[in-house]
Parts: sequence; structure tokens; C-alpha cells
Amino acid sequence: MSSTGEMITLRDGRRMAVHRSGADTGRRVVVFCHPAPGSGAFDPDPAATRLAGATLLAPDRPGYGGSEPATGWSDLPAAADDLAELIDQRGLGRVAVAGWSAGGRVALALAARRPDLVRRVAVLATPAPDEEVPWLDPGQRDMLAALRDRPVADVRAALDAALTPLVPADPRDPAAARLLGANRADEAALADPATAARIGDLLAEAFAQGTRGLADDVAGYSLRPWGFTPDQVRADTLLLYGAGDALAGPEHGRWWRDALPDARLEVVPDAGHLLVAQSWRRALDHLVGPPARATSAREAVALILRASSPPRPVR
Repeated sequence: MSSTGEMITLRDGRRMAVHRSGADTGRRVVVFCHPAPGSGAFDPDPAATRLAGATLLAPDRPGYGGSEPATGWSDLPAAADDLAELIDQRGLGRVAVAGWSAGGRVALALAARRPDLVRRVAVLATPAPDEEVPWLDPGQRDMLAALRDRPVADVRAALDAALTPLVPADPRDPAAARLLGANRADEAALADPATAARIGDLLAEAFAQGTRGLADDVAGYSLRPWGFTPDQVRADTLLLYGAGDALAGPEHGRWWRDALPDARLEVVPDAGHLLVAQSWRRALDHLVGPPARATSAREAVALILRASSPPRPVR
């Protein structure tokens, strides 16, 4: 699958890297919000994207990949507004939006703040607010509490010092996937060489500017207002969560299901935090409908073989 990248200039003068992959038609546009750490240079399952006839647009958030870092706070409202500006610049109208892990918050923030731009949302393995469903390590929680109300420069310096030792020497080493919340439930996903290579490339781009993007993401969702409340998200939302996810398991999905006005939860058996790779076909079915066409019999067979067991609805 071919993938292209370009730089766009936002209203405040920052340059943002935008990655495009999938179909060339632009008729079934899906905006993808990457995890933390992460990059838009990632297609969860290129065969599924191509088979669905979807065009994937995935920007790097500030400080990740090729996107210039923000000078002030880089929080959820700012990330959502950057996406809105991209959609408006391209004249795309209403699109589908997907978010994996931390990216799910950005997708929901966009749907809440600009409902005119969002048709449907897919949220994959996104943690609930820590105060609602605790998931942060106690040490991390204490460190963040000490940074509350500090100037952004102080917050960045403290988080950079804490996060730099975690940067892998080789982001493409499969062991580095732990930074994305991978655990034993993700061994099957990482056993696929193509999936492991895409995860490695994502992490390499994530740390291309050091820890700046990750530090800003952590500060943005932990120390800053989210800029929306779940009841403001009116788009039809699918929640996908791995039954074996130790970071953001089904209890997080249940919280979002109960908080969002129009959401349904599906739990994917034998999946962990990397379920995005094995569940991308299901996400696309929700976002853009069933495959527009199979480009070849080989692709259709490959997609069926790669598909996970059907998720079970949670009521």
C-alpha cells in the first residue's frame, strides 16, 4: 500500500505533517488520531483500509513525527481544533473519525466541538478519565499532581526528564511496544511481521523529536481541561476494547458507553491494547460501511485470514 505525506500550514503558522494512505478517491475519508506516543504515519491494517475503499488521513500531533511543536499548551481542545482546520482546509465536509488509545480522546473532542464535521466515531482502547476509572501508576499520579498549575515550560522540563529514560534505543525492537501498553494479550498481534514492522515505524516517528510530543500529550490530557463533556458527542460511536487489555480494558469501555449519548461497546476476545490492528476491519465497517470492493481475490482471502474472532457485544 502506498502512503504519502505532506505539510500543511495552520492559522497560527505552525506546520503540521499529514499522512495519507488507502484509496485515492477521497470519497470515504477516515481521519485517524494516533496514540501517545505515536504518529500519523501508521495504517492499522493496510489491506482492510484498501478493501474498504477508505482514504486515511492521519496528522502528527505537535512535537511528533514531522509536525512542529506547540509553543503554548498542546491539549485536547487544541488537537481537535487542528483536525477541524485540516478538514476545513481540504473542504471534506463530514468525515468519519477514529482514535486509538490517547487518540480516542482527540476524536471525541472533535466530534463534540465540531459536530458539523463528524459523521461517525470509532474509539479503540481509550482510557476513561483517571478519576473515574483509575489507570495511572500511583507514582505518575503523584508527579502530575505536583505539576498542576505550573507554567507550561516547567511542566515540559519535568516530563522530559521523566520520559527520556523510557525512549527505546531501537524503537523497532518488538519489546518497545510496551510503551504502547502491549502485554501478553498482544503477543499474537506482534507475531505478525507486518504488524510488528508498522508498530516499530510508528514508534520511530513518535520519538523523532525526542519526548516533546509525548510530554505535551501527557500534560494535555492530565493537567488541562478536556474542552468537552461526553454528553456533547452526538455522533454514532463504536467502542472497541480488548478483553486482555491491562491498560484500558473493558471497564473503560463501559464507562464511555454509559457517558456517551449514542455508543455501543464491543469487547474483542484474546486482544490487548494493540487490538487496533486486528479490529481495524470492524472499525471501518462502522465508519464507512462494508468494503466498497475487493481489489483482488488474494486481498479478500488475506483480509479474511487476518480478521480477528468476531467481537461480542456488551450490554
